[in-house]
Amino acid sequence: MALAARAGLLNIPTGRSTKAAHGLAGGDRRSLVTLVAGVDSSTQSTKIVVCDAADGTVVRSAAAPHPEGTEVDPEAWWSALRVAAGGGLLDGVAALSVAGQQHGMVALDDVGRTVRPALLWNDVRSADDADDLVAELGAEKWATATGSVPTASFTVTKLRWLARREPANAARTSSVLLPHDWLTWRLAGGGGGNGQEAGVVNAPRTTDRGDASGTGYWSPSTGGYLPEFVDRALGHPLELPRAAAPHEVVAQAVRVAAPGTLLAPGTGDNMAAALGICPLPGDVIVSVGTSGTIFATSEVPTRDPEGLVAGFADATGRFLPLVCTLNAARVLTTVAELLGVSFEGFDALALAAEPGAGGLTLLPFLDGERTPNLPRSRGLLAGLSRGNLSRENLARSAVEGVLCGLAVGVDALRRHGVRVRRAVLVGGGARSRAVRQIAPAVLGLPVVLPDPGIEWVARGAARQAAWALSGAAEPPDWAVAADLVAAEPDPLTRSAFAGVLDGVLPLLRREHPVN
Repeated sequence: MALAARAGLLNIPTGRSTKAAHGLAGGDRRSLVTLVAGVDSSTQSTKIVVCDAADGTVVRSAAAPHPEGTEVDPEAWWSALRVAAGGGLLDGVAALSVAGQQHGMVALDDVGRTVRPALLWNDVRSADDADDLVAELGAEKWATATGSVPTASFTVTKLRWLARREPANAARTSSVLLPHDWLTWRLAGGGGGNGQEAGVVNAPRTTDRGDASGTGYWSPSTGGYLPEFVDRALGHPLELPRAAAPHEVVAQAVRVAAPGTLLAPGTGDNMAAALGICPLPGDVIVSVGTSGTIFATSEVPTRDPEGLVAGFADATGRFLPLVCTLNAARVLTTVAELLGVSFEGFDALALAAEPGAGGLTLLPFLDGERTPNLPRSRGLLAGLSRGNLSRENLARSAVEGVLCGLAVGVDALRRHGVRVRRAVLVGGGARSRAVRQIAPAVLGLPVVLPDPGIEWVARGAARQAAWALSGAAEPPDWAVAADLVAAEPDPLTRSAFAGVLDGVLPLLRREHPVN
């Protein structure tokens, strides 16, 4: 496996190194540059980066954890944002943008109080509701209207679940925001009650086309809401946030950041990652986070009645065909805990095993699965024998199983006309040495490795903030340097994974309670 020379994703000189920028993070630097901030409010934590608006150099950063669970009081996100922003992190910041986990349902009453804890993207209790909604209209109509066939992750299915399981809460719900919408609204002064600070009357409620495209009631092709889909799911209309232009200034901050700090629209986490990474044509971004996501930018919208590819919009006015798996980095950490090793020890075990893990194949559907759409499924370890059941092979099978699931997503994008030249590997799981070394063979592609220490979602949000601040027609040019890793493809591992999956699909589709 050869490591090529540095391979920039954008052929634009940075002007200074990241290390030098960190060394100049004090007051002198702040007097010389314009600063912008990006927030990544993810499933597991809030990350904030403060960047030089001119070139994206990270000046300082901070993070704070979120609670576990698939439903969370949104106040936990707000608390984490305040903690991460403490100690003057946002001093001197001129503009800020929030990127957030997609699909989450924040239900509000008519005075802006949360009706119930937010249901997150990885809450699969609405699986039956997704099936019902697809059956009522047909997959073709969903794909044509919204670009996607809804699964349990999509907000529209959570609205149907709310109406079915909690009708009193459904009746109280007058507005629904996505996680990033809600945080932007709070920064602008929105909210009140529930122990929150006093709200600002008429604080704007906005979203962006990227995150809106993951609700199941917004059309990427027309750029508008589909209120009849809301009515069908919930049983009554909702007040929905205005979809702002990609680089619009939607408000000024009155909380956390200095008063007058400009607020950009924000976006979904995948859209922000694309904005932060600055991919070239033919680059497919493979993100190994809590979920696995595989996506690329496109000039035209996509629609997949089979439901594998979600036809999202991006954060620039273009489109973002995307495939999502529910199981990615947490599979690796779970197996590492089972083996009683650190993540570094897990990497060493996985790399000590031969490709194919001695015949062990892990279907890593530990939390159900979205691609393929098997929300009630469970994981499966196949091919066990006395000869291959070792710690090394188990670790290797976990890495290969996660990567095989991601490779299925790459293939699905190809089938829908996405040009695939190389993969850009990001996300917390991309910090794994085993993942980085094994990925080129399993994906069958050269793999670009941007700096794993950079929070790409937060950086993308910061780039959007810089774009809104500049008022330019296109986002600023922020260079990205990366390493390129290539290896011979490993079709045997892929075919073993496909064979096991095909053989046990009836078992994986067996009913499990999810409501």
